[in-house]
Amino acid sequence: MKTYLLVWFSSEGANPSEVSRRLMSLGFKPVSGNYDYVFDWGNSVELDEIVKFGDKVHLSLKGMNVRFKIETINGKN
Repeated sequence: MKTYLLVWFSSEGANPSEVSRRLMSLGFKPVSGNYDYVFDWGNSVELDEIVKFGDKVHLSLKGMNVRFKIETINGKN
């Protein structure tokens, strides 16, 4: 399973490099295409873990004036 993240930046918010540094410290990897970052869970993950991970992303980006969308999908995308 993989969790994809899309980030919207604000000119009034944190620098994209700082946002990227924080996301990468959580285990995200930058990608190009429809999403900005991906987190690979491996074979399987419980829904509760995904929700807790979303909380970590929220806390990590809090105060940076960015918006984000998380999407977790099962498959080899």
